Amino acid sequence: MDKSCLDYCLSEEERLQFEQEGYFICKDVLPRNRVVLLNAIVDLLYAESVDKTGDGRLNLPDFVGRDEQLLDLIDYPETFGKVWGILGWNIQLYHSHLIVTPPESQEARSMQRRLGWHQDSGRLNVELEGSPRPRVSLKVGFFLTDTSSTDSGNFHVVPGSHLRNKVEFPEDRTRDPEGTTPVQVSAGTAVFFDRRIWHAAGRNHSDVTRKVLFYGYSYRWLRPRDNMTVDHYMQHCDPIRRQLLGAATGGMGYTSPSDEDVPLKHWIKEHLGDTAVAP
Repeated sequence: MDKSCLDYCLSEEERLQFEQEGYFICKDVLPRNRVVLLNAIVDLLYAESVDKTGDGRLNLPDFVGRDEQLLDLIDYPETFGKVWGILGWNIQLYHSHLIVTPPESQEARSMQRRLGWHQDSGRLNVELEGSPRPRVSLKVGFFLTDTSSTDSGNFHVVPGSHLRNKVEFPEDRTRDPEGTTPVQVSAGTAVFFDRRIWHAAGRNHSDVTRKVLFYGYSYRWLRPRDNMTVDHYMQHCDPIRRQLLGAATGGMGYTSPSDEDVPLKHWIKEHLGDTAVAP
């Protein structure tokens, strides 16, 4: 793994914001040339997809196996150290999905409706006990288009809502919860967010198609949401990437990992010391 990730470890300010608000933003983690390259890859996948909705939107899961440039972001130096800084070393990539949101039609723009608010991970929000329920996973969203304006299909959050299991919705079904915040970022920005934060995609009233790559990281004992079509990568991946893509010595290796199961733990220990991998 690229040692330069040590230059971008989770800061105390980022940790506090994540704990208190459920998300934080890292600007300009992707250089312009990489944004251009990734946009071209997404455009190709969009053109090939048969899963587009009637209004042209696409939510394509399990994309990480489609191109090595997409694989390279799973341990991207500017972001990956922050992932294990939050979740620790017993982690995997359990989900990837890209979202393409074209501008809405004039007819759709005239319709008033609430955004599609949700917490990630489906049944975890029904079957896990506690209030708040445990974090279990987080996502990193790489924004490939500019959403600095609030009419560009922005990612929306209710800051701090990861600390409660429900949010109150107004009786008026055209209105969003109190505290709704559009996340305004430029192309090349990464947004980290707790799976429990109440969030939604905004409506795209701009003239630019919004494109975002989402990488979901979880503890290794959680069953992946994707098919994880990644076998073709395994032979030439380094041990840490193989861990992230689901490699293990056997079933017990997910809940009671041996040294061979979690090379990330030993990489962190080697470079940051014993206290960085406790317990």
